[in-house]
Amino acid sequence: MTRTAAYLAKRVLLIIPALFFVSIISFSLVFLAPGDPAEVLLSSPQGSPSPEMIEAYRVRMGFDQPVYVQYLLWLNNLLHGDLGYSYMSEQPVADTIMKCFQATLKLSIVSMIISIVVSIPLGILAAVKNNTAIDDFCRFGALIGVSIPNFWQAFLLIILFSIYLDWLPVAGYGDGGDLEHMILPAIVLGTSSAAVTTRLMRSSLLEALNQDYIITARAKGLPERVVIGKHALRNALIPVVTMLALSLGFLLNGAVVVEWIFGWPGIGGLVVDSIYKRDYTMIQGSILFIAMIFVILNLIVDISYTFLDPRIRYETMD
Repeated sequence: MTRTAAYLAKRVLLIIPALFFVSIISFSLVFLAPGDPAEVLLSSPQGSPSPEMIEAYRVRMGFDQPVYVQYLLWLNNLLHGDLGYSYMSEQPVADTIMKCFQATLKLSIVSMIISIVVSIPLGILAAVKNNTAIDDFCRFGALIGVSIPNFWQAFLLIILFSIYLDWLPVAGYGDGGDLEHMILPAIVLGTSSAAVTTRLMRSSLLEALNQDYIITARAKGLPERVVIGKHALRNALIPVVTMLALSLGFLLNGAVVVEWIFGWPGIGGLVVDSIYKRDYTMIQGSILFIAMIFVILNLIVDISYTFLDPRIRYETMD
């Protein structure tokens, strides 16, 4: 096995204990929450259930079993792709999560495209034109993007483009594929991510341009575009890739406020609604799903490092 393959295999194997730990935390939420789960789930505005009803429900749901038995049964179902059924809607948890995730995925892709298209060029331009009017303009724009809260930016865009100009719908999901419904929430999420990434791209590239190997490359007479594009930019992208992966993770897990403002039926709203209703199986499945997204994204980032800077995989294996 080559060093590269060994490094990748090691990173993949680390996923197993991480997901196992997350599964324990996710399952434990039912028991960490205040109150008896059976009593909480059976309670209604009309009155409290009788002790007989609570006990019957506890037996039917398996709450009368020892905790470790419940966990092993839940884990066995999980390994077979069964996340259980929602206590409230009685629909399969996996189907509900995937339905909401599809909506969030569409919005996240458009948002990330906006973020990358805006942040990477502006960050490079600001670094190359350091301490000029162009640099000041880019930094000022990034500062504005970081400072404005998402909910405030969302309301401003709705007032301008939906109410005043009447170009775009105020909210809604449409038929699931209407780009016009995605434009405003994607701009809000994309520009917020772009503001942070632009600042990081600028600072990372400036640091790379001051390294000795860049000075050597320039001394050899290499064109500036080669020095920046081939040598400096490749190393400068390492922290930027990490930031983009984390931003994508948060987007895929649902930007709750933005989705709520624009009436977008994403996974963020699903989690909040499940917590409010104490739908424990839905909460468990959602948390596990969210954790899997971050674990997979971190794995992708680790793999991308080996292509951006091959020294990483060799240093790690030493």
